[in-house]
Amino acid sequence: MTDAEGAFDYIVIGGGSAGCLMANRLSADPANRVLLLEAGKADTYLWIHIPVGYLYCIGNPRADWMYKTEPDRGLNGRSLLYPRGKTLGGCSSINGMIYMRGQARDYDNWAALTGEPEWNWENSLNDFKAHEDHYKLDDGADPATGDNGRFSDMHGHGGEWRIEKQRLRWDVLDSFAEAAEAQGIARTDDFNSGDNAGVGYFDVNQRSGWRWNTSKAFLRPVKDRPNLTIWTEAHVEKLTLSKGDDGALLCTGARVHRAGEARHVTARKEVILSAGAVNSPQVLQLSGIGPAQLLQEHGIEVALDQPFVGENLQDHLQIRAVFKVKGTQTMNTLANTLVGKAKIGLEYLFKRSGPMSMSPSQLGAFTRSDPSRSHANLEYHVQPLSLEAFGEDLHDFPAMTVSVCNLNPTSRGHVRIASGNFRDAPKITPNYLDTADDRKVAADSLRQVREIMAQPAMAAYAPEEFKPGVQYQSDDDLARLAGDIASTIFHPVGTVKMGRADDPTAVLDPHLRVKGVAGLRVVDASVMPEITSGNTNSPTIMIAEKAAGWILSDQ
Repeated sequence: MTDAEGAFDYIVIGGGSAGCLMANRLSADPANRVLLLEAGKADTYLWIHIPVGYLYCIGNPRADWMYKTEPDRGLNGRSLLYPRGKTLGGCSSINGMIYMRGQARDYDNWAALTGEPEWNWENSLNDFKAHEDHYKLDDGADPATGDNGRFSDMHGHGGEWRIEKQRLRWDVLDSFAEAAEAQGIARTDDFNSGDNAGVGYFDVNQRSGWRWNTSKAFLRPVKDRPNLTIWTEAHVEKLTLSKGDDGALLCTGARVHRAGEARHVTARKEVILSAGAVNSPQVLQLSGIGPAQLLQEHGIEVALDQPFVGENLQDHLQIRAVFKVKGTQTMNTLANTLVGKAKIGLEYLFKRSGPMSMSPSQLGAFTRSDPSRSHANLEYHVQPLSLEAFGEDLHDFPAMTVSVCNLNPTSRGHVRIASGNFRDAPKITPNYLDTADDRKVAADSLRQVREIMAQPAMAAYAPEEFKPGVQYQSDDDLARLAGDIASTIFHPVGTVKMGRADDPTAVLDPHLRVKGVAGLRVVDASVMPEITSGNTNSPTIMIAEKAAGWILSDQ
């Protein structure tokens, strides 16, 4: 590679949920030469595209970084699998496909924490809509009035990011929705209007029964642009930094390992780090940007002592309550026979519907853990199946799982390099259930699950609590049991947080530029100062849309 071949205007590190959109938007101007670096392979693996294929992608090195957390005190010493997408499309290639923005209050809070009004709900909504292709607007405007009603106010059409209804339903889930309604959780036909309180089926990022990831959405239509270069299996060792005459740090590119060769690539304008909430802090730390003591322990020269790189880790912990049921079909009974499996396969083959089109969770609900809460702080993921742990076989009895997570956890963890070798996985320490408030919400949420399952709408199924077990009643018992049965719902954020210029805990300024380093921006879920009240994939894409606008405007 010549020097000219290795020089680009923009280098985007990470071809995931944010990086694919960034590469698309930055290369739209033919004058910009853009390089996208992805450590994983192209998204050609069949199971990436069949919705139920997440079962074969998570825990598979073909598509997953295969991370595990450190043993966690809040989980009674357990360590969890911590899936992160390692392929084009990143986590959008292996996630649950649920389209969820969160709540308006999340974005208004970001605006307050950063001092940048562009982060508020009204302005962020425009960025969501900019790339949406929402099924509620497929039929166009009312020919008589030219009006699409409230959906056109809330959603976009014709963009790259496809949103569709799920292509299945289950009697036991419909009954759970009735039970939730009796409990006081109103029905909703749209979780994404700014207040997601309610119960209903999730909308999903699919197109005609196939997974719709960000690689399909944002990369494939533009992959032949002559000014866009995409390197897969390109692992970034570290950023390259230099100092100006005034001593100021400048990011000039990256050192990349690809096809058995290490090479330097140079960015004339900016490097955009979009490697995710685990890998972005890892890359920064390996490059000498992070807590000085940590870097020195691993023999890394300190370029910028920034103690909060890798801190502020937040995640949604999902508590999985399992109930045996009678008199209805569940996935446990359907998928545990050869005839049932054949029916599932044939339905998907001919209709692109049924269980093979399923997201991991089909029915959702948002509500408060207790009346004193000012907003919905719980999210339910309800499934017509059960198993001991993710990736294991379904139980051999009919059952359903009612998973519930605390949307606004107060516990904070961290991501820290384990060595100075870029190939070594970082240490991930979520510190789940580390605060009294998180333990109280866990106990209250399990009680609420029991109350919903006791409603008359569920009586026909004679639900019997299998996990955690009715013998556990006290706050301490339920919090301890939550530690035994809870698992991540794969929403890590916050490890390279943005904030005001005078906020010492903020690694980034409100426009996502790394404080103290020119030419370097971080654009992914790691920038969130506080986690959104719902699934985090589409908010990450919105962040990239907003950042791309800022970068092009700065240009």
